Amino acid sequence: MTTATAAVTDGSLRHAIEQNVAFNFIPRAYRAPKPRTVGLTEIRAPYYSTFGTRHLADVFDVAGAWVDGIKWAGGSFALVPPDQVRAFSDIAHEHDAYVSSGGWIETVLRYGDDAVDHYLREAKSVGFDVIEISTGFIMLPTSGLERLVEKVVKAGLKAKPELGIQIGSGGDSGEAELAAETKKDIGDLVDRGTRALAAGASIIMIESEGITENVAEWNTSAAASIINGLGLEHVMFEAADGPVFEWYVKNYGNEVNLFVDHSQILQLEGLRQNIWGNKSTWGRVINPAPAV
Repeated sequence: MTTATAAVTDGSLRHAIEQNVAFNFIPRAYRAPKPRTVGLTEIRAPYYSTFGTRHLADVFDVAGAWVDGIKWAGGSFALVPPDQVRAFSDIAHEHDAYVSSGGWIETVLRYGDDAVDHYLREAKSVGFDVIEISTGFIMLPTSGLERLVEKVVKAGLKAKPELGIQIGSGGDSGEAELAAETKKDIGDLVDRGTRALAAGASIIMIESEGITENVAEWNTSAAASIINGLGLEHVMFEAADGPVFEWYVKNYGNEVNLFVDHSQILQLEGLRQNIWGNKSTWGRVINPAPAV
């Protein structure tokens, strides 16, 4: 049996996913087909790992059903020939995945409004769909964030503000460097996120620093406050570490939106679908399919 709607041999169970995958006679936790609005998995484009279009095509051939978007982190696209950036976008679009810029706008903003406008035009020309608006290093007032969101949307792109509680987040600073900085108020993050969504933002990316990265102890209460304040469907958490994305799925179910490294797609998806796990998660991730 290869179709998504076929029953198990005894006719008593039906598939819980619609995608065409091997061994689909075993029911799984429900995963909506693309384009999804919840349970999004965004993966990192070349940054810590340098790879090209052939590798990306292989990734999508193998795991494209589980990749909702790719993100160019750290302005890495500014080091790559434009035809190659465009080729990455074309591959992603062929597999119904969006392309996000990452938070490089923090660099562009230092050079004024004309640079931002040029940045948005070139982003569209190389096939970007989403502009991430990071504020980890710069002191941007909420009103300025709202105007940036509106500018991005007016340019025909989706705006994805990236917010966090750790000053200096989003770069390659170490734990000791970040510990020397102060943390931001969670209530302020929720307020900024709420106003950004009202201004037209599509989703809010949550920086991992100060929550699950570069901290002596995870700040799980911060994640809970953010989800309770903004809504699970409106946030995406950075979770490029196995124990971190496992914690999010274990605590918030398989419809939590997560950003991971491209090498972790199948590990995360196996957890989302409840086909594998460890002692803490094995057999416990449940999501019933919608009524037919």
